[in-house]
Amino acid sequence: MTRAAVLPLLLAGCIPAAERPAPIVAPAVTFPAEPVIGPAPKPDHQRPPTAPPQRAHRDVSKLPAPRPAWEARQVTPDARSIAAQRYTVRPGDTLGAIAARTGAGADAIARANALAPPFPVRAGQTLAIPGGRYHLVRAGQTGIAIARAYGVPWREVIAANALDEPYLLRAGQRVLIPHTPGGAISAAERAAAFTLDVDTILTGGEPAVVAGQAPATPVASPRRVLAPSAATVAPAALPGRFVWPVDGTIVRRFGPGATGERNDGIKIAVALDTPIRAIADGTVAYVGSEVPALGGLVIVRHGGGWTSVYGHAGALLVQRGQAVRKGQVIARSGESGFADRPELHFELRRGRTPVDPTTQLPHR
Repeated sequence: MTRAAVLPLLLAGCIPAAERPAPIVAPAVTFPAEPVIGPAPKPDHQRPPTAPPQRAHRDVSKLPAPRPAWEARQVTPDARSIAAQRYTVRPGDTLGAIAARTGAGADAIARANALAPPFPVRAGQTLAIPGGRYHLVRAGQTGIAIARAYGVPWREVIAANALDEPYLLRAGQRVLIPHTPGGAISAAERAAAFTLDVDTILTGGEPAVVAGQAPATPVASPRRVLAPSAATVAPAALPGRFVWPVDGTIVRRFGPGATGERNDGIKIAVALDTPIRAIADGTVAYVGSEVPALGGLVIVRHGGGWTSVYGHAGALLVQRGQAVRKGQVIARSGESGFADRPELHFELRRGRTPVDPTTQLPHR
């Protein structure tokens, strides 16, 4: 090696490390992670609980439920207002023809003139035609939808028209709509003025039937959803001896509470997800959560005018129009609605009248 070649090496050894040029490093290349073969991770609400398990709070508003019958057919508040008048029966007139000509309800005319079935009229007879607002019922419309459209309580429509069991409206029927105080109100105000409760569902929840059309036959499985436009009826057979819907502790009894509020049933404390059983054979009249205080709700009609009501459910296992047997599981307990704990709100009614369930259930 020549002296000229050795000199640069000696000089390099004398350069302090801090002054040496940094080495050139190639940038790192990041590759995407290999795909994981198998099911994707579950969301938090679907993962199994870790110890200690926490009590789940179920929101029944997210549970699948059929659309209520009263939302399937909207109602336009197009009632015709007529004045009270006198009508002279023409040859060939029928009560239905007179109602169509005057715009009044046939039932209202019959009541005003003390006409008994089959409501015969004769030529030359003078009839009193009661005045008021008359709504023409269309096929599939429910009493709830009609009352909501006019912003009046359904119970007032029942009273104005002397409706009774089974509270089925008929397509073509004209029902008298009571006037609301305070003058005209908007559609939003009418909807806000309407409140939904168990009695309203029982008496105004079924769609109007077409003449000659029988109510639907109950379905046997929750997988067969009854059309919202199909009406249901209670079984003809008497229910027999009832059974308890759950085994738990009664934490609130039937009747007025300490602060004067009314309780139309009893509340039974149970563990979360306890099976709720039908107390007798029957037909499901309602499944859903449209009554805020009761949350997940099932209503079953039985024979003899009896109805059972199951509220605060966390899971709803039946459908409207489904036939159920005594002891069949129809829901699972929860703490939905205004429940204070996992519990069942249970009611028993004879007609429209709430009955203390403990007087009808087996003693224990």
